[in-house]
Amino acid sequence: MAVARASRADPTGQHADDPEGAWHGFQQDVPQTIRVSRLVYHAVARWSIIYSCRITQWHHVFIESLNTRPDSGMASWDMGRNMRTQQSGPRRFGKVGWLAFALAIALAGPHAAARDQSGGSAWQVPPSGVIGVQEAYLDAEFWVARTADADTVLMDRAAIDARNARLLREDASMHDIAALPATLPRTQVAAWIEDLASPPTRALWDEAGKPIPADTLAGIVGNRAMAAIPDQQPTRYGMAVRRAALRAFPTTLRVFSSQGETDIDRFQESALFPGDPLVVVHASADGQWRFVVSPRYAAWVEAEAIAEGDRATVLAHATRAPYRVVTGAKPRTVFTREEPRLSELQLDMGTRIPLAPAAPDAPVNGQHPYAAWILDLPVRDADGRLGFAPALMPRIADTAGDYLPLTRANLLRQAFKFLGERYGWGHSYNGRDCSGFVSEVYRSMGVQLPRNTSDQAVSPVFARTRFDASSTRAQRMAAVAALDVGDLIYIPGHVMMFAGRIDGMPYVIHDTNGGSYLDSSGELRSMRLNGVSLTPLLPLRFGKDHDYVDRITNIVRVTTPP
Repeated sequence: MAVARASRADPTGQHADDPEGAWHGFQQDVPQTIRVSRLVYHAVARWSIIYSCRITQWHHVFIESLNTRPDSGMASWDMGRNMRTQQSGPRRFGKVGWLAFALAIALAGPHAAARDQSGGSAWQVPPSGVIGVQEAYLDAEFWVARTADADTVLMDRAAIDARNARLLREDASMHDIAALPATLPRTQVAAWIEDLASPPTRALWDEAGKPIPADTLAGIVGNRAMAAIPDQQPTRYGMAVRRAALRAFPTTLRVFSSQGETDIDRFQESALFPGDPLVVVHASADGQWRFVVSPRYAAWVEAEAIAEGDRATVLAHATRAPYRVVTGAKPRTVFTREEPRLSELQLDMGTRIPLAPAAPDAPVNGQHPYAAWILDLPVRDADGRLGFAPALMPRIADTAGDYLPLTRANLLRQAFKFLGERYGWGHSYNGRDCSGFVSEVYRSMGVQLPRNTSDQAVSPVFARTRFDASSTRAQRMAAVAALDVGDLIYIPGHVMMFAGRIDGMPYVIHDTNGGSYLDSSGELRSMRLNGVSLTPLLPLRFGKDHDYVDRITNIVRVTTPP
């Protein structure tokens, strides 16, 4: 039986939108060698991105902080201490080689660093305000052409399937819903709900900047109907019928930790996609919400977004063949007047939908299907029961008959399909956040990742290089120099995907809501990226005096076994 998730505490001890506060907590434990080396590094790094991306249930961190839960400010350094630390994969220099590399860059001086960063004009601010990025860099093929062994298959389907199975068994953040018992005890259901979020005790604001009354918050908490959970209940299966928000509490009310904030909704958790299997474990007092457990997440969802069916039907739909895999960012089914539930239904990258059994010459929803794929999609009837109906996906839409091969070229092409998409905390704004972004990219190749950065960074099934407060800057720089395309770089609250190098400067693609850099006069300049962005890595900064490299906690190589 699946166990309740461990407390999802902020690994920095601070809110992820407070980089300065997070840094100050960390800095107390930074060795003097790292602090001194930062002076040398200033010759190389003069640009930054202020992160605001997903940590493990970042909303949950906020809610927990409201209740002063005892979370360690260095939790991210200590997680998974018993796990292997390694730099696996190709393109590995010896330690001496990487140390020499880092020293050479440092000793080359600021002018050499500028050339490495953006072709000789690193400190001149372009019209876009994004230093180090030229228009040519925004094309995936630019990076594919620069990548050695771009089309080499890094893991075959059998290896990926085996590791996905391990992920369900060994990663505590995942839920193997097929392995749940026929009956769920009250203790388990309550643990899922209470682990997700604790009742808020500090002030919160709405979208209009008005304080949310305490009685309103109390009513939302009460809507969880905890006393109504039976001692034992049958395990009920279901499926998402549309993209739907997963919420910390059974409410659509968007709440914010500061007046004037409108993007980071502290009650927003994640999202379900059409066809996602799940288990329904509880209902809200008003009957409008269900608490569900899906393979990657347990949270509240609006009842109308899911449909309940028998276990065998739900689990079989997820594995039935033949099928189509969505390889575009978010294509839609065709418009249909006959079946409005499936008209222009959005399907996000990595979604797998079986094909419907249908005659090739029979109209589907009033349209001949010869120029489309006939998808067998879940629908909800008037009683909330699960059914299935056909919908057409145009053949020109970005889908495939199987998951894409796991290659460096495909990682780049899939990631760049999101370039410019609006940042969406917890999959809000019909987008995704940093951890959702990398998850969907890898999912299009059949690779499953945990939902949140804190879980991704320490999962026992992926090869990772771990850093803690005792790690030197030279060690981190050596790991940066060994990065391979698709590697995931974690700092507290954020994940970035390595895209390649230009004149020795590593570049990353990541979903972030803001950024800043030091201009030619040494002054901090801020910008609001608020989307999937390409940036250099080494210059990323937390403020005028602090950079990202010293904050790297883990580098995960998804493409090789641990």
